[in-house]
Amino acid sequence: MLITFDPFRTIGIPNVTYIKPENIFKEIDKVKGADYILFPEYWQVNSLVYGLKKKIFPNISTYQLGHNKIETTRALWATFPNNVPYTQVLSRNDVNIETIEEEFGYPLVAKEIKNSMGRGVFLIKNRQELKNYIDNNSVLYIQEKLPIDRDLRIVYVGNKVIGAYWRIAKEGEFHNNIAKGASYDYTNIPQEAIELVERVATTLDINHAGFDIAVVGNNLYILEYNVMFGNEGLRNMGIKVEEYIYEYISTDFDNPNNPNTPIYSRAS
Repeated sequence: MLITFDPFRTIGIPNVTYIKPENIFKEIDKVKGADYILFPEYWQVNSLVYGLKKKIFPNISTYQLGHNKIETTRALWATFPNNVPYTQVLSRNDVNIETIEEEFGYPLVAKEIKNSMGRGVFLIKNRQELKNYIDNNSVLYIQEKLPIDRDLRIVYVGNKVIGAYWRIAKEGEFHNNIAKGASYDYTNIPQEAIELVERVATTLDINHAGFDIAVVGNNLYILEYNVMFGNEGLRNMGIKVEEYIYEYISTDFDNPNNPNTPIYSRAS
């Protein structure tokens, strides 16, 4: 039996029972009897995995490393440091504006540590904007501004990349997010970017994520990854994420110790 706490992300998966997240403890017997728990909310994860020993999708490492940008960045610093833009994580209490200005210059990028779809990502062009960001965030995430007008969204589900596309910012705009008005381009996807995402996902044991990759000359930079990514770009390619999820967890049912050979599907 499969249980989902997010019915919209599991439409099309057979034999799924939906439980409202707030009813988890009222329905605890159903939860205990489930073979897999799909898309729990973050506050449920520790109880499900460590308390009830349940299998969840996405898996625990995907949730914990993707919970905020700091966790993601620290994991990447440890494993793929050459693929991370120059970044500083600072406490507001210890911040020195002059030091930030000296290290990054303007413009720089400042981010809220828990946000997605372009929300909470700011192009900072002067000291006043930097002060405003500092005043509104107790933990500061400061990153170099890369010379790009687009990035790659590469989606990894289960044990493989299932789709990739460019997100191109509107002319004169900073954000590459579709939610911010960017457009799609499904052509000329760099093979080396696909391979980087495969290595990162395998190394960090991530099984459901949309990776945002910047291409600067011959260099690839991981901007972030989102656990709960948007599916519109994939739907335009005719890709149904839920089919890949079901394929992955079904294989796990058959043999939980069987590593599948990574393959990928992308537009050419």
